[in-house]
Amino acid sequence: MKTPYTNYYKTTDNEQLFYQANFDPFENECNEDILIFNYGLVCSNHHWTHQLDFFAAQGYKILTHDYRGHYQSSGIKNLSSITFKNLTNDLYGLINHLNIKRPILIGHSMGVNICLEFTKCFPDIVAKQVLISGTTMPVYDIMFDSNVVDQVQPYIKKLLKAYPTAFTTFWKYGGWNPIIKKLIHAGGFNIKTVSSEFIEVYLNKLGQLGPELFFQLLDQMQFHQILGEVEIITTKSLIIGGDKDKVIPNYLQRQLADTLQDAELYIVKNGSHVPQVDFPDFVNERIIEFIKN
Repeated sequence: MKTPYTNYYKTTDNEQLFYQANFDPFENECNEDILIFNYGLVCSNHHWTHQLDFFAAQGYKILTHDYRGHYQSSGIKNLSSITFKNLTNDLYGLINHLNIKRPILIGHSMGVNICLEFTKCFPDIVAKQVLISGTTMPVYDIMFDSNVVDQVQPYIKKLLKAYPTAFTTFWKYGGWNPIIKKLIHAGGFNIKTVSSEFIEVYLNKLGQLGPELFFQLLDQMQFHQILGEVEIITTKSLIIGGDKDKVIPNYLQRQLADTLQDAELYIVKNGSHVPQVDFPDFVNERIIEFIKN
């Protein structure tokens, strides 16, 4: 996607958030059908590659951004400030700064938490939302359809604290290990449709974000107080999940669709945790149908 407009937005606590758009928001009246993409846990806009090009070609105005503490945005030095509350307020401030009215939010994995928190706090702003492979449940209890994360994460945190340099080095360069590449490929993607090159780019970008940020945001997902409030969200929603999702059990997509007041459900056959990468044509067509309905 060509992004002729790039800039930074200064938050209320003086962090700099990087954003890109395929339009100049200060020269356009930004009403509905502005698509705002929100990526997942230590992911990047690389996960939206097939969506950004497709929707730009369809003539949609698109806004992408980096959360505080991620990539070209500031904030990593103040790790405790990287909370769902602040990420949501950052997005609210950016939308107001750009004078965007009634956008459509699209979120994947942790980005679903951001979308839900936003539509809960600011119910009259968002026109629609697309929620892909997310969950409102505490992640330690349900990731990989077990409580293995709850059992293992305390020991990993201890290793990080005891050997910070070695752990961070492994985190940064572990993506070059072919065994790790294959594990990530098989565990999170459809290996028949997603190339190893895509996984390599993903892991290289992940390596730019430290393990401390990963555990900070994983804790945010664990303790996100949204489960009891989903039923009050009235924003029209499209829930998308892969029926072969090994990271977030598929039944949680059905649960979310049943709990939201106005939601449609689309399950992608043979889709993984990242169905928008596995089968972009199917997912893009379904999103277009949802937007135009």
